[in-house]
Amino acid sequence: MAAMPRSPSLSDSLSVPQRPGQNRERASSLLTVEHIKDSHDAMLDQNAGFNANADWVNHKGAWVVHIVLILTGKILVDVVPGITQDVSWTIVNLGYMTLTFLMFHHVTGTPFEVNAGAYDELTLWEQIDGGAQHTPAKKWLTSVPIGLFLISTHYTKYNLWLFTLNFCALLFVLFPKLPILHRLRFKVLPAHFSGPPTPNISRAPTPISRTGTPVYGAHSGRKSPRPF
Repeated sequence: MAAMPRSPSLSDSLSVPQRPGQNRERASSLLTVEHIKDSHDAMLDQNAGFNANADWVNHKGAWVVHIVLILTGKILVDVVPGITQDVSWTIVNLGYMTLTFLMFHHVTGTPFEVNAGAYDELTLWEQIDGGAQHTPAKKWLTSVPIGLFLISTHYTKYNLWLFTLNFCALLFVLFPKLPILHRLRFKVLPAHFSGPPTPNISRAPTPISRTGTPVYGAHSGRKSPRPF
């Protein structure tokens, strides 16, 4: 004989529902790595138009601008009284590294609304030459910080502290340029990290009598109401 289907009882309807956020999982790591991929529509938009945000770096005048900015910064720093040559070159080196990192490896997207948002997730370095590696423009942008580091090391007379500071700044700028790190995003303490899981605190179900009315006093310690 087939078993009769169980009908919902009053105890089921009186069960405590879980609140949002209970038993949420904890992130597996404090550091996450995300690979940016283009959708089909984004690839079509990238190939359809001209990216004025990145193509300017292939102009020879844009290459000379880096040398002009470095020399201008050096002159401005030397104007400050009491600045020695080792400190001056260190300031210029750190300033150039910081500006180029923010410009080429931190800011994403384009200031122009002509590509239908096809480059919103890409940095300027990832937009140059359509993402191709080892192009003339990228070789030049890689060699400039290396040359500036060597000049700074020479004028600091290989001071250990200044050398360490300039070398760390160089690595901070060169690492995002490596092909193995192309389109990778490293996030420390991502947004979904929520700490330890929230405990699920539940209470014992209220006993139900045969007539379907709640029975008080069995577990909660409260006396049942007297009938009128």
